[in-house]
Amino acid sequence: MIISIVALIVIGPERLPMVARTLGHLIGRARRYIENIKHDLREEIELDQLRKFKDSVQDTVHTFESSVHKEMHQIRQAVDPQSPASDQDSPASADGNDATPQAPERAHSAQSEPRQSRTASAHNNHPDKS
Repeated sequence: MIISIVALIVIGPERLPMVARTLGHLIGRARRYIENIKHDLREEIELDQLRKFKDSVQDTVHTFESSVHKEMHQIRQAVDPQSPASDQDSPASADGNDATPQAPERAHSAQSEPRQSRTASAHNNHPDKS
């Protein structure tokens, strides 16, 4: 109230409405400028929080991937076909059916093949079948 009385005396009644209007425009601009700055600061804070959240999620994913790779490596080592435990646990030896009876059959068939091929080659080289 005191400021308006002093302004009326200093500025005068003719110019006071124009000065008040100009002052209102300047105050409005200042408020918009301050609101824009507040908005930009809020966005920066939110972006910073999102970056921190993203980094924490990436760290969690990296930790999870590392543990999965470690577990997979351990599983592969446990299932490795070259390990002695896997040879003893094969289904053929567990049933009592050993693969050894098949081996002589293969050997016998391998021995009979050369005889057949020799016989076939002898028939092919026979002079009467020219």
